[in-house]
Amino acid sequence: MSDWLLSIAGTPEGATLATILALISAMAHAVFGALQKGAHDPWLSRGSIDLWMGGLAAPVALLLLPWPTAAEWWWLLGAVGLHFVFKLTMALAFERAAFTVVYPVARGVGPLVTVIFAMAVFGERFAPVQWLGLALLSGGILLLAARNLSEERIDLRALKIGMAWAVAGGLMVALYTTYDAAAIRAAPDPLVFLVWFFFVTSLDFPVLAWLRYRRMAHPPAPGPLLLRGVIGAVIGYVSFGGIMLATLLGKVGEAAALRETSTVFAALIGWFILRERVGPRRLILMTLIAAGAVLIELGSAP
Repeated sequence: MSDWLLSIAGTPEGATLATILALISAMAHAVFGALQKGAHDPWLSRGSIDLWMGGLAAPVALLLLPWPTAAEWWWLLGAVGLHFVFKLTMALAFERAAFTVVYPVARGVGPLVTVIFAMAVFGERFAPVQWLGLALLSGGILLLAARNLSEERIDLRALKIGMAWAVAGGLMVALYTTYDAAAIRAAPDPLVFLVWFFFVTSLDFPVLAWLRYRRMAHPPAPGPLLLRGVIGAVIGYVSFGGIMLATLLGKVGEAAALRETSTVFAALIGWFILRERVGPRRLILMTLIAAGAVLIELGSAP
């Protein structure tokens, strides 16, 4: 499987598969974010998700696969640090503001910065129509966040703090996307690297969640929390694994931008599941985001 993936990397076939993986990752990431923000404390939700992500990956990594090389360990340690900071920023953001406000801000900042990083690190270039698509996509996402923000009625100070953490989360998205793309491209076996990636990057938040759980005056029942975690873990494999493979097969900037159509899926989740309001203006902005993603894909050089 790894040999086949490496053989189509950089080819038209690989680019097509990268697009499909990025869009699947977008849908999965919207569900993933909603699970972290939903009924439970976001710290506990992410801790439960990581507990299952690491627990399910551990026996495969430790018993069935070869251990990483010295060079791969350095890549993995860097990934642990970047993803921990990302998870920290998003937990702090979700703690203070609504999902439909925080999530679009983080996802709107991410693709713009990722494209710049991809140009600097991988020498990628965007065609003019793709820049237009990126402007529509990120602009639509940020306008969606602004629209959601105008209807918030929570404490203004908490909202500002949540927004600041969301911007920081967006910057971390750009950093980890670029870094992960470089890491998986450097790995001798991308799929082996992915399993180890899921294992080592999932060891931190369960500890933080457990400490927080013990300090709670009225901690939630563990059963529903663990159920949310196992569902989130499976979705997380699809979301993060999909985007990493997409950046292996195609252009990092394009994959990162297409993944941010997750904001459209997130708005629908917020509307239908979290019972957050979505009106005609939001629907127009969601259409704008989708149009931007189409332009990015259509403008891709053959």
